[in-house]
Amino acid sequence: MTGWTWEYEGYDAADARLRESLCALGNGYFATRGALPECSADEVHYPGTYAAGVYNRLVSEVAGRHVENEDMVNLPNWLPLRFRLPGGPWLTPDTAHVLDHGETLHLSSGLLERRTRYGLGPGRALLVRQHRFVHMADPHLAGLRTEFTAEGFSGALETEAALDGDVTNTGVPRYRDLDGRHLTHVLTGTTAADTVWLRCRTRTSDVRIALAARLTAPAPVTNRHDRPRALQSTRLDLAAGDTVTVDKIVALHTSRDPAISDPLHAAVDRVVRAGGFDELLPPHLTAWDQLWRRAELDVPGEAGRILRLHLFHVLQTLSPHTADLDVGVPARGLHGEAYRGHVFWDELFVLPYLNLHFPEVSRALLHHRHRRLERARTAARDAGRHGAMYPWQSGSDGREETQRLHLNPRSGRWLPDHSDLQHHVGSAIAYNVWQYCEASGDQEFLHTKGAEMLLNVSRFWADSATFDDRLGRYRIKGVVGPDEYHDAYPDATEPGLDDNAYTNVTAAWVLARTLDVLRGLPEPRRRELAERTGLDARELEKWEEVSRTLHVPLHHGVISQFEGYGELAELDWRGYRHRYGDIRRLDRLLEAEGDSVNRYQASKQADVLMLGYLFSPAELRGVFRRLGMNLDERTWRRTVDHYLHRTSHGSTLSGLVHGWVLARARRADAWQFCQEALRADIADIQGGTTGEGIHLGAMAGTLDLVQRGLTGLETRGGALWLDPVPLPELSSYGFTLRYHGHWGVRLRLEHGLLEITVPSSGRSAIEVHLPDRTVRLQPGETDRLALPD
Repeated sequence: MTGWTWEYEGYDAADARLRESLCALGNGYFATRGALPECSADEVHYPGTYAAGVYNRLVSEVAGRHVENEDMVNLPNWLPLRFRLPGGPWLTPDTAHVLDHGETLHLSSGLLERRTRYGLGPGRALLVRQHRFVHMADPHLAGLRTEFTAEGFSGALETEAALDGDVTNTGVPRYRDLDGRHLTHVLTGTTAADTVWLRCRTRTSDVRIALAARLTAPAPVTNRHDRPRALQSTRLDLAAGDTVTVDKIVALHTSRDPAISDPLHAAVDRVVRAGGFDELLPPHLTAWDQLWRRAELDVPGEAGRILRLHLFHVLQTLSPHTADLDVGVPARGLHGEAYRGHVFWDELFVLPYLNLHFPEVSRALLHHRHRRLERARTAARDAGRHGAMYPWQSGSDGREETQRLHLNPRSGRWLPDHSDLQHHVGSAIAYNVWQYCEASGDQEFLHTKGAEMLLNVSRFWADSATFDDRLGRYRIKGVVGPDEYHDAYPDATEPGLDDNAYTNVTAAWVLARTLDVLRGLPEPRRRELAERTGLDARELEKWEEVSRTLHVPLHHGVISQFEGYGELAELDWRGYRHRYGDIRRLDRLLEAEGDSVNRYQASKQADVLMLGYLFSPAELRGVFRRLGMNLDERTWRRTVDHYLHRTSHGSTLSGLVHGWVLARARRADAWQFCQEALRADIADIQGGTTGEGIHLGAMAGTLDLVQRGLTGLETRGGALWLDPVPLPELSSYGFTLRYHGHWGVRLRLEHGLLEITVPSSGRSAIEVHLPDRTVRLQPGETDRLALPD
């Protein structure tokens, strides 16, 4: 690990899939895992390629039941390029003698470099050096350059490149009982002496996919078709010490692309017109330079190097190209098949970062949610509710994709899955609408699509709340909170919990913000919205009432995760750690023992404490005041301590949220959780999950930890609000952001000083609020402000 490179030395089959995820290349339109081109998909390697938003639905028989799942599709493999001495076996690091091997991910340029020396006998070796890109300027192109150098011998080398349509979704072992063959009607052909193509379609969603590949070599190229593969072969003459280069340029199109008539014609035309590797490289490098400038991040030491890797993968999944697509935020990036490529609530951890760098991408991701508003309204109606009930997991069209069964690998049992009761995803969407509009100043979106989503989520919450005469408060029953471990009361016959604190508090916040938005709408637009939705004064009065009287349970001076939580048994944490060591997936351990985590005060990840992640201390106190409750500092600290000692951190998001909360509540303990969040993927702390795809929310969340968490940065009321809490381990850092049309606003914190620079422009001044003063900076000005102790 250096400042701008991520390096692996030596070949280790056990680490192959982890490397393939962390060395994946993408451009927001598609991504390809960092597999070696000479290796096929097997138990060691998995060369997957995924295009944003391309899904397919299949039905499988599992445990005697028919199970329907929609998956992000593993597309035809464009990578293959293998090589051998004439008459010999194809060389791979798993079957041949490897003298040395290394892979380098160049973050600044979006290039993956590999170098391998294969031993061919005494004094003889073949050096293979490759560079790969997935083009950041032209999102439909990718390139692979392979350089062969003979050491200690001269002779022929056979190479074979391919477009391979014989691929399935088999990248996640626990899904292998499910049907993973998503492609059909695979055809191949030749369009020129050096160019072949492959086309296919998905089996049920009928997305047409086409790839075209051009191979350039210093020897004749022979094309042949061994369906479902298009093959291109060469026979190279190697002289000792000389290097021979083979270039492969590939174009990818699907029928979901705008402004094309046919994916095959578009792919062939693009690859024929594309320049060579050397011509394509400069615009690719320029595009990356521009991205790094817009997302400038200067953090010293190891933390800064990891953050740069995280930023690299966020930009590869959600680049400016994403703004042209109808896609959501895949929880595991475009890097693998975990979670089937589904969209969860992870945008809650991603959009706050994007809002201040790439607001056009945030807007597109919110458009994706708005396009599926009617589907969410239908789901609410089917559940007997008004408004919009957004799904916990979604794929192509916004229907609920949460599986009905999930496999516990420890027990081998398929168990009911009630994750779809996590209705708080609607609040996450509303939160993102509000945060985006505050950061960008996009009143047009707030007054139109944003207001419609807020209204419908609020309508759902108000209709879900039932009044309890005994409490004199409204309650929301039958839900599952962010913890995810608890989905029912002990020995209950029906799933669901009552009055999850996170759900109720965020529902109250959404109702209050929606009322604010409706009051602020221009009168003609407010009338339009009321006419279209049937909104009237009586309904608004109920929203006001519910937003002030939702029940938030407490026990022993601590905010309860849900009603009855304090009556659950205490777990023998020390005993379980002694027995199992790693207890991150405590739910699986207990189920395998015939027990249930529903019986215990134990959480997978932050639940109540998520409130401290979403809201600043002052805002959270304000939400509780609106609910008629006093959330003083002592109560919050007791709450933090209570859950801190009862959480197994079975999610990569857990360390992030706890680090964020502790930075303000108990600074001395914050850094260990920040480190866990930073190292979640590079150290694969979840035990093999990173090889199935990166954890995009955790990666983006660590960036936002620096951007908003440690600075206390809020965008509200047309101003920037800052209340820094520098950690001793991370007290000096800087970054740029984009705010209300100002590009490249630079903030730097160092030694008790905050420096803010506003680049020259024709925009108005920026108002900055600190705990002890307010300043206004005109474009072109820099101010250095001493921070209070």
